[in-house]
Amino acid sequence: MSEDAIPQPTPIKPVQLNVSGKTLALITGGGLVAGALIVLGAIMPAEFNSDPTGLGKLTGIARLWAPGEKGFSGSGALAFSSDAPKTSHIVDIPLGATEWKEAAIEYKVAMHPGQSILYKWEARNLDGTPVTVPVEVDQHGHDLPPEGQPQTVIDYRKARLLADQGSMTAPIDGIFGWYFKNHASDPIMIRLEIEGFYTIVPPGQPGNEFSILPFDPNAPDEPVDDLLDEQQ
Repeated sequence: MSEDAIPQPTPIKPVQLNVSGKTLALITGGGLVAGALIVLGAIMPAEFNSDPTGLGKLTGIARLWAPGEKGFSGSGALAFSSDAPKTSHIVDIPLGATEWKEAAIEYKVAMHPGQSILYKWEARNLDGTPVTVPVEVDQHGHDLPPEGQPQTVIDYRKARLLADQGSMTAPIDGIFGWYFKNHASDPIMIRLEIEGFYTIVPPGQPGNEFSILPFDPNAPDEPVDDLLDEQQ
């Protein structure tokens, strides 16, 4: 076969795009605008909780943002589940005049780790009027280790108050409550209301050495002088 008979490839002519500089600038600018809208309207609201254009809120993309998480490394029980229902009591704690030995009394309840109580107390004169001399209060708790073993004490607060309310959670097994001391020249009464998960300490046991019983609204009133005499 002669060389003239071999088919020769057809040369490809380059396509000439007739794009003006203005059109190219518009295409480039449009791409930049679209990219900016994606960053401002989607990426920033979803990733950085920033929505400068309002598009993130409008489109719902802003709801995708969530803050970073960090585990809590503190000690103590953070939640408590109980098979027993919560309970509540009202306790009247008589305090003698400041020079009496009964001017200072401790009252505590027993709790397990994670158990909590809500409390409210108020100091009143024996005629029911509010006291004017603040009561010394030491709110604390401790475990009941075997004899000779060290005791773990949890201090909540120390103050001089006329009344108080709040909550208290037990980080360990033990008894938790208050030391009240009257600094007035006349006897007073502390009315303590508690509610939550706890156990009343029996009379005469640690935490209730003065054998104070919960208030029974159906029982006849007992003179405070008799209560103070019983504690001697």
